[in-house]
Amino acid sequence: MMEGYWPNAADQPNASKHDIEHSRWYKEVSKIVLSRTLQKQADRLILIRYDIAEKINSIKQQSGKNILIFGSPTVVHELIKENLIDEYWLFVNPVILGGGIPLFTNLEQEIKLKRLSTKELSSGVTALNYVVDK
Repeated sequence: MMEGYWPNAADQPNASKHDIEHSRWYKEVSKIVLSRTLQKQADRLILIRYDIAEKINSIKQQSGKNILIFGSPTVVHELIKENLIDEYWLFVNPVILGGGIPLFTNLEQEIKLKRLSTKELSSGVTALNYVVDK
């Protein structure tokens, strides 16, 4: 879904400043996709089908920046289970939905966090940044 939009978002006549900046960033970063069904390859894409913990740990040992997770609670559940998440950015939106997929579920042990920052965005969203307290 992201690959279908972001590479060319800056080329649209009504592209916002955010779209232009995000499109530029998106084209330059490597993408890691965890999927057992995806067949299509894209530029700068690392596709992981199996052995998630082993492959993510290998990537984490390489030089470079942080790995960000966008979207999938299912992927987050797997990464939490394998103790592969070092830092959390949680965004509290001023909307009560009453349903959806829980972010934290079936945890076998508690995960202690240390707050790094809290920021209120102009949209009313509160951004919470935590590091895993090991």
